[in-house]
Amino acid sequence: MSERADARPLVATVVVGFLEENCYLYACPQTREAVIIDPGDEPERILKRIEELALIPRYIINTHGHFDHICAIDAVSAVYPVPLAIHPADLPYYTDASAARAAGREPPLVRRKPDILLQDGQVITFGTLSLEVRHTPGHTPGGVCLVSRPYCVFSGDTLFQRGIGRTDLPGGNYEQLVRSIREKLYTLEDDLAVFPGHGAPTTIGEEKYENPFVSLA
Repeated sequence: MSERADARPLVATVVVGFLEENCYLYACPQTREAVIIDPGDEPERILKRIEELALIPRYIINTHGHFDHICAIDAVSAVYPVPLAIHPADLPYYTDASAARAAGREPPLVRRKPDILLQDGQVITFGTLSLEVRHTPGHTPGGVCLVSRPYCVFSGDTLFQRGIGRTDLPGGNYEQLVRSIREKLYTLEDDLAVFPGHGAPTTIGEEKYENPFVSLA
């Protein structure tokens, strides 16, 4: 790609919490407008990184509702009260008492109400960038991936570098997850970078042919 490096979007990763969840700041290089994807814990570190990069948050978006992806929402929202988005099927995770106590926290995990209930095919725009929502159930009923062509996809806990999301937790479904990956992710361009909810980035092409759990090889 001949595009200048300084014209490409900014992707900053803040690894938070004891499960080492990847909170992403995805920003337009021209306007500095950004989305905060999965603020899961340690809000002070997320806020500090936003300030260091001089970003202007426009949305907070959840790829799914597990505690390690949502627990910093209220604290981050107190500083940046921007629209909050999650798929409706995962909205119960915000207030589920058993999920909160399993995480060693008091319910509700998220007090604020979402402003946007994500739907498959929905497009969120900010600055010169856009994110297309792809509903990818299997890890959770309301899991989504966020596609920003021609750059990258934020895959939450659906797809990892040589791995896939757990399906043994409540609401998980292995067959559904495999179908989501095959139909919603492996149909994307091979050179798209994949930024997962945990661990290192990868690409669609690498996972299509080298992922031991869901492979097209």
